[in-house]
Amino acid sequence: MKRMPAAILVLVATAGAGFLLLPVLVLLVQGLGTPLPGGPGDPALPQALALSLVTTCISMLLVLAFGTPLAWVLARWRFPFRRLLAVLLQLPLVLPPAVAGLALLLALGRRGALGGVLSSLNVEIAFTASAVVLTQLFVAAPFYLRAAQAGFANVPADIEAAARVDGATGLALFLRVSLPLSLRALGAGLTLAWARALGEFGATILFAGNLQGRTQTMPLLVYNALERNLDTAIQTGLILVFLALGVLLLANRLRAPDATGYL
Repeated sequence: MKRMPAAILVLVATAGAGFLLLPVLVLLVQGLGTPLPGGPGDPALPQALALSLVTTCISMLLVLAFGTPLAWVLARWRFPFRRLLAVLLQLPLVLPPAVAGLALLLALGRRGALGGVLSSLNVEIAFTASAVVLTQLFVAAPFYLRAAQAGFANVPADIEAAARVDGATGLALFLRVSLPLSLRALGAGLTLAWARALGEFGATILFAGNLQGRTQTMPLLVYNALERNLDTAIQTGLILVFLALGVLLLANRLRAPDATGYL
C-alpha cells in the first residue's frame, strides 16, 4: 500500500508523456512514409521553405541589432517604470496571434496609424514579405529579450567594476565584458526566438496574407495544403518538427550544459 501513491504518479506521468508525444510520433511515422512533394507541378514547399529561412534570418538579425542594446539597458540601468516597460515588452508572448496580427495591421497597414506616412514615402508593408519579417520580429523578440536581459543581469558586478578600474567604460565595457560573458544566454534566447519566428502563423496570415511564393511561410503552407495536398502538409510539418527539435536541443545545451553528458 505504501508504494501505491508512487505507482499512481508514474501512471499519470506516463499518460501525460504519451499524450504529448503521440501526435508528434504519428506525424513522424506518416511523414517518413510519405513521398516527397515538390515536383514540377508543386513548387509550394521549396518556395515556402526558402521564404521561411530568408525571413527568419532577417528577423533574427533585427532582433540582435535592436534587442541586445534594449536588453542591456533593461538589465543594467535604473529608471522610472523600468519594470513596467519590461512587462509591456513581453506582452507579445501572451497576446493571441490574431490580436498581434490585428495590432500590426492597425499600426502599419495602408489605413493604419502610420499608413499615411508610409504611403508618402512610397512604402507598402502589409501583405508583402516585409510584413512577414516584421511579424516574426514582433512575436519572437520577447523570447530573446527575456534571455538576454537575464544574461546581462547575471554578469557579476565585481567583474564590471574591475573593468572600470582598468579604464573600460561605456561601449568598451559592453563589448569587452558584458557581451562576452552573456553570449551563452544570448544564444539560447536567439535560438528560441528563431523557432518562434519559424512557427508563426496567426499574426502572419492577418498582416502578410497567404500568397504563395510571396508571403506563404511553412506554417501557412501546412494550413493551405490540408485542403488540396495532404502529403505536402505532412512533409512540411515533418521539416518543421526536425527544425524545432534541433533548436530545442541547441537552446538547452546553451542554457544549461550538462557535464554528465545528458541532453
